[in-house]
Amino acid sequence: MSKNQGASFLKGAAILGAGALLSKMLGVVYRIPYQNITGDLGYYVYTQVYPLYSALLILATAGFPIAISKFVAEKLAIGDVYGARKIFRVSAGVLALTGFFFFILLWFSAPALAGFMKDERLVMPIRSVSFALLVVPIMAAMRGYFQGHHDMVPTAVSQIGEQFVRVATIIVLSYWFMKTTGDVYLAGSGAVFGAVTGASFAFIVMLFFWRRNQKVQQQLWDSTAVERTYKQETVGEIARKLFYYAIPICLGSLVLPLMQISDSFTVVSMLIRGGSTAEAAYQLKGIFDRGQPLVQFAAFFATALSLSLVPAIAEARALNQHRLIAARTELALRLTFLFGLPASIGLSIVAGPVNVMLYENGNGTTALTVLAFTTIFSTLGITSAGILQGMGEVNLPVRNLLVGVVVKLLLNILLIPVLGINGAALSTVCAYMVSTLLNLYAVVHLTRARFGLRSFFIKPFVAVTMMGLAAYVARQVAERGLLEWFSSPRLYYTGVSLIAVGAGVVMYTVALFLSGTVGRTDLESTKAGRKLVPLLLKLRLLHE
Repeated sequence: MSKNQGASFLKGAAILGAGALLSKMLGVVYRIPYQNITGDLGYYVYTQVYPLYSALLILATAGFPIAISKFVAEKLAIGDVYGARKIFRVSAGVLALTGFFFFILLWFSAPALAGFMKDERLVMPIRSVSFALLVVPIMAAMRGYFQGHHDMVPTAVSQIGEQFVRVATIIVLSYWFMKTTGDVYLAGSGAVFGAVTGASFAFIVMLFFWRRNQKVQQQLWDSTAVERTYKQETVGEIARKLFYYAIPICLGSLVLPLMQISDSFTVVSMLIRGGSTAEAAYQLKGIFDRGQPLVQFAAFFATALSLSLVPAIAEARALNQHRLIAARTELALRLTFLFGLPASIGLSIVAGPVNVMLYENGNGTTALTVLAFTTIFSTLGITSAGILQGMGEVNLPVRNLLVGVVVKLLLNILLIPVLGINGAALSTVCAYMVSTLLNLYAVVHLTRARFGLRSFFIKPFVAVTMMGLAAYVARQVAERGLLEWFSSPRLYYTGVSLIAVGAGVVMYTVALFLSGTVGRTDLESTKAGRKLVPLLLKLRLLHE
């Protein structure tokens, strides 16, 4: 990979990464006050319903931005500007229809779904969130079109704006309903309606970028109009190609929602079978769901990297640049591993203090500790799925996902009646591990990428071990040193968490350089990295 190609690839990932980071941060932050406002029962209402919407939203839209970005990038690579614009027009129409179909489906099936979840009071929250399916699809088509131009800014900005408005809606409406009615199900309906207000705002943002981009597009169109000699596909051909490519990607993107949906339909039932009352099972489900935002937050980089990876791999494949495919695959998986592994180990070490810091008490800490190990597998799974999709093997991640979901369902049924929510956490880790290992096997076979044992595994493990020891020791010291400083348990554990996490981050950063996991060549491949080289040399963290 040339320096310019590598920098462009990383720049796209960095822009989406920044947007995803802020979005995921808000996604973690809002759940804390929401759970504090409504309690574990209110949190249960939200987490039971939202995965249903997420799943239908993914089926209606998720594969299309990736598919559109791929086809648009391929058209633009050969100079077919008209073909790229036609792909957008057809896809926007298709997405509008699919969104409307899934809105109708979710609205009318709400009573049946609530019955399957063993809680008929969930009908109103399910119907409340369904309206977002009328707004998001067209916006998804616009995001895919911009990504096909390697312009990641509109997607990142709209994601941040969407999350801000959604979070504001969740906090305001849940607080207002709890204050005026005390009904957690009404508060949950208001919270999930944030998906509607957030999506509407994001759509307005995308329209702003679209209008601003029209002049540039027209100039590009005018400059290439005389050369328009490309064979144009019919609307039916484009639609069939989009469905063929997008639907498997949609299914492949359902990893987290499908895992959550399997929990929505099995955790409460299995807890009741294990001897819990219905009300106690609802509470325990809310406690178990505390770990979801932390796992999702840790996966932000892999998600952003995947969005940039699919068109990048597809472009290299279209040009038959096999070395570039292997290089981008190795870089993506290496970066993902360097983020996912410390996130899993670090969260497991500070799970107890973080649980109290965020959710007021330590209920479900063991489940959260187990669930932390989901991160390493979920991040690698997301990135490897993006690589396979870019290679055109869109069915492989779907097959591997289905295997993981089956593992999840079977282990839920076997483990939850015996181990409770700890069994649900263990089944989640196992399910992600199985589907991700199957993905990675296919990636290595298809891309011919090679991963050195020392550089890819041993050095990162050394760095993570140093990080883990630093975080553990810092936690022990902080628990003793801060004991007399704070009368509030929540403030006390907040201090412990921040000290432990800070020590881990500092040690991991230093260890990456001392162990040689990140070297001078890696830093010099980006503009920002080149600026750090003199400082790191001065601190003797980087070798000449």
